[in-house]
Amino acid sequence: MSEPSSELSRPRPRVAANPIPYWARDGRVDKSPAVFDQAFRDFAEIGFTAVKADVPEGMTAGAYADWIGGYGLAPALSLFSSPFDETIDIVDEMERARRFAADQVELGLDRTMVSSMSVPARMAEPGVGADFDADRLALAIENCGIICQVLASQGLRPLHHSHVGGVFETESEITELLDTLGPDLIGFGPDTGHLRWAGIDPATMIRRYADRVGGIHLKDCFPDYLEPAARTGMTYHQVSGSKRLWAEPGRGVVDLDAVVAAMPADYDGDYMIEVDEPSTDSRYESHAISYAWAQEALRHVAE
Repeated sequence: MSEPSSELSRPRPRVAANPIPYWARDGRVDKSPAVFDQAFRDFAEIGFTAVKADVPEGMTAGAYADWIGGYGLAPALSLFSSPFDETIDIVDEMERARRFAADQVELGLDRTMVSSMSVPARMAEPGVGADFDADRLALAIENCGIICQVLASQGLRPLHHSHVGGVFETESEITELLDTLGPDLIGFGPDTGHLRWAGIDPATMIRRYADRVGGIHLKDCFPDYLEPAARTGMTYHQVSGSKRLWAEPGRGVVDLDAVVAAMPADYDGDYMIEVDEPSTDSRYESHAISYAWAQEALRHVAE
């Protein structure tokens, strides 16, 4: 009997969910067990089988795996976030990265998103590279490289995850990070919505770094606030919370068909659905819409 081909033996990517709209509300964070319980119940009922691995403070990775397993969910690609700029102590960040990596590896994961968020000037004026500082960018790239080395040494492949509001916000900043650190140190984990908000075509960026793509967040955008002039005077949280920025996949203007087509043929990561602020009044309904879209749009590439 012939051996199965690598194409047949390679696991199909899963459709995963990120519970961010459950625990992030009006700029506040509530990661209580009750909040996650509702999210996990909803995801399981809708049909999701994987959820972003977000181990609560004080809980072991093993206990977390048992917890989500009780809902029929498995851990999916998580995210390590840091400002990476002059506000951090890199030694402390390295230790935090080691602890994070230990949990992720214990959960059976082999990669993680790495993202920068919350530069004050960019939270006040999002998506346009406000208060650019070449020295800050150089320091952030250096610090990100150090963290990537720590994560890799613990068995996690780091993937840069674009995010409006951080030090790697614009196309030139993202490409400088990726090109400076190189493919051996950092991969690419695009967020289609954050790229589009920053004026970047997601499919083009994915094609540019196709050999480094190891994860993806599928997020759609309404057109209302994509032009900087339309959001003058609005902060990150005001735009994001407007219910006229983030759209359930297929309901906005991001060309997600082009995104899926641009993904490498040998992609072995998950497709994570993410709607930071649902456009509907119901979080359940938002995720049900997203899952139904994924069942059709990703039917040939994911399960």
